[in-house]
Amino acid sequence: MAASAGPEIERLIALLSKLPGLGPRSGRRAALALLKKRDTLLAPLAAAMADAQAKVKTCRVCGSLDTTDPCAVCSDGSRDVRLLCVVEEVGSVWAMERGGSFKGRYHVLGGLLSALDGVGPETLRVGELLERASSGEVAEVILALPATVDGQTTAHYLADRLAQTNVPVTMLARGVPVGGDLDWLDDGTIAQALRARRPA
Repeated sequence: MAASAGPEIERLIALLSKLPGLGPRSGRRAALALLKKRDTLLAPLAAAMADAQAKVKTCRVCGSLDTTDPCAVCSDGSRDVRLLCVVEEVGSVWAMERGGSFKGRYHVLGGLLSALDGVGPETLRVGELLERASSGEVAEVILALPATVDGQTTAHYLADRLAQTNVPVTMLARGVPVGGDLDWLDDGTIAQALRARRPA
């Protein structure tokens, strides 16, 4: 920390440094930007954070975040209750909603299985998922998990557990992105795109 920074500034820098994507240097830059614009940045940010801390809840149905419980997606009667999309975290729900093409409901696992990090099935919202899939409403479970080792391990585990519900389980297609150039893609993406090919 800078020798001239008071304890309040050091605390602000330390807290900002803990945010994803920020380290000590980025935390210092962010703190300086906020302090330079106290009236237009720092005060509104502090108010928004206090408001979020007081009002944001975890949805008891899907595990997403909203100011209402159940959340807006779970409360929306126009959503297709037969489609259940399983995602790792809330950020994935926001990404899916940004695309606007999915009209079903979500289930947030709260992470991925990881033996190295000590994350087992009991840590995740697996029991709640099995309960929802067994309700009789769900006609398809879509696993929208990352194409990582932990993501694929979690997807295979969930597919095995969901087999007892007799509900079809699908996974998001993987491969060449829209506008993608083959020359820029890694070998794994090209191999997956070939495996997932469909009639033209």
